[in-house]
Amino acid sequence: MKTQYPLSVGIMSDPVIRFCLDGTFFFNGKPYSGEQQAEVHLGHVRFQGELYPELLFTHDAADPDSRFTLHDVVIGVGFHWERKEEQVFQGDLKIIVEHTTIAGLPVNHENLTAINLIGIEDYLTSVISSEMSATSHMELLKAHAVTSRSWVLCPIMRKEKNHETVKGIRNDKQRIIWYERDAHTNFDVCADDHCQRYQGITRVSAAAENVRKAIEATWGQVIRDEKNEVCDARFYKCCGGKTELFENAWADTHYSYLECVEDSATPGGKSFCDTQDARILSQVLNGYDQETADFYTWTVNYTAEELSAIVNERSAIDFGTIQDLRPIRRGPSDRIVELEVVGSKKSMIIGKELEIRRILSRSHLYSSAFEVEITRDAAGQATAFTLHGRGWGHGVGLCQIGAAVMAEEGYSYEQILSHYFPGSRLTEL
Repeated sequence: MKTQYPLSVGIMSDPVIRFCLDGTFFFNGKPYSGEQQAEVHLGHVRFQGELYPELLFTHDAADPDSRFTLHDVVIGVGFHWERKEEQVFQGDLKIIVEHTTIAGLPVNHENLTAINLIGIEDYLTSVISSEMSATSHMELLKAHAVTSRSWVLCPIMRKEKNHETVKGIRNDKQRIIWYERDAHTNFDVCADDHCQRYQGITRVSAAAENVRKAIEATWGQVIRDEKNEVCDARFYKCCGGKTELFENAWADTHYSYLECVEDSATPGGKSFCDTQDARILSQVLNGYDQETADFYTWTVNYTAEELSAIVNERSAIDFGTIQDLRPIRRGPSDRIVELEVVGSKKSMIIGKELEIRRILSRSHLYSSAFEVEITRDAAGQATAFTLHGRGWGHGVGLCQIGAAVMAEEGYSYEQILSHYFPGSRLTEL
């Protein structure tokens, strides 16, 4: 029998967590089922009138159909598709008390956090079904299985953990920061876009049989670099023509397998991810993702007043009225790594790519690969800004839409992985 590496996944945090146990679960040797509620109280978990340091509901191993439902799970946190869902999970449920943090610092506020304990291959079945349609091409599903498995195992295999949420440089002249993927202290990964989308078995239907086949076909497979280390295999929706370097999105570390790759079969050819084929896109984009139609090229328009209000609110810096956006440094995919924001009261250099995307939109810009067009009045004052952009996401590693097109064109999952992670080797753990 094949074994699975155990994984802990943080699902949601809230002062009150409502959940339903479908089947028999055990806590402190007692069976529980049906609707339940836990609340944070004086640094403990209050459950059925008693206080506990934490709760752990283990499923009945004799009941393969046991599952639990979490109510009001927020997905897409901070992005334009943010919403609440009711989500269903297999495995065990752990509820702990966590202190809220802002910019990595604890504040005087406590929440409960619901954690799903599950085997990694079962986790991957959900991730792939959550990240894309379970009816996707088999070679795409295999490529994503290996990519996601490598991504989640990389810090575990390295036995490293960076508990800082935000790293970088902050002073009066610049804010060059990035957001770490391994900043969680009480679980391995979270369930939202900060890590990998994981929505339990909510989207795992009968069509997910293909996902299970892809998991089975690639069981335990990862990609490794020239040092034989598991690759930090990143992915996103659409590169917009070229992939980006790791160091232009996160820490100043260069990985040989995360180079800039032209996303085409031949130099100068049409990009794989430049497609409007609804059938292919429906494989990669779930229902709420399909609300985004303009992802390969896109345009955002702001008045100067609108942009100034957004930047001042999102950055918590009073720039005054924005007068200019000046790209200081770009990566090889044309994504802006450092952007000078010039205001009537203050100017500052902002980076890296996610911080730029974050402060220039009430949710997030699709990417930082954009050109700036400024309309000015007779006095030279900015009155409007138009951003002409390409791509959706950070652009590092596997381009999901490009990989979907490659699979449809007959490329194997090994070829897809070699294209997006040049120099990597496919191995089994």
